[in-house]
Amino acid sequence: MGKLDGKIALITGGTSGIGEASAKLFAEEGATVIVVGRNVEKGNRVVDEIREKNGEAMFFSCDVTEEQAVKELKKQVLEAYGHVDILFNNVGILITSALEDIQLSDWNKTFDVNVKATMLMTKEFIDLIIERHGNVLNCASIDGLDCNIRGTKNYMYSSSKAATIHFTKYCALNYSDKIRVNCICPGVTDTPLWTNRDFSRFNDSIPMGRVGKTKEIAKVALFFVSDDASYVTGAVVPVDGGAALM
Repeated sequence: MGKLDGKIALITGGTSGIGEASAKLFAEEGATVIVVGRNVEKGNRVVDEIREKNGEAMFFSCDVTEEQAVKELKKQVLEAYGHVDILFNNVGILITSALEDIQLSDWNKTFDVNVKATMLMTKEFIDLIIERHGNVLNCASIDGLDCNIRGTKNYMYSSSKAATIHFTKYCALNYSDKIRVNCICPGVTDTPLWTNRDFSRFNDSIPMGRVGKTKEIAKVALFFVSDDASYVTGAVVPVDGGAALM
């Protein structure tokens, strides 16, 4: 028996990084996974790899920062599956800049992807989640919890992730009698978000001495979306090798 047997799990940003690792792990645990993203080639690859291991998955191309696109996604998902049990708002981008160099277009893009998309997806799908007594998991970052030496130019990213954390708390509070809503805050993780692949530069700022692996984050995500976390809502949990302690 898998932890997610019979569940329909929708993951945004499911074509790479933490989203891809979570999609594969959720499928291994019995979920039918709806992989949502913009890159059709990557999305189909993830689905194919899940199916090769006898998992169930389908890819839906969608720009989750656009309200009408999200509404259309909901229609397509309902036609295909009829319901959704789990929503994992994972999509995110990282743009860094000194304050005086911030471009408004970059600021808006960061908040569109990291905050607006989470709001739109939750707003549109929450009735389905409530029907199934399911749950929502949001992906923020330890950079949304506090300032730190790694994030001296993370004005946009950190601000957007702080917003995600507070959005999570308000959803958890206002829907606590119906569904669970939680938030994971990964630290530095080996994902395609990082163009500089020299992760050793972070080791001294992480008590465990290394960056995280996507599957390690996915395992924590699995806990929150499964019945193992049946009495947990409104939690905001660092998954960072202890970096938030520094």
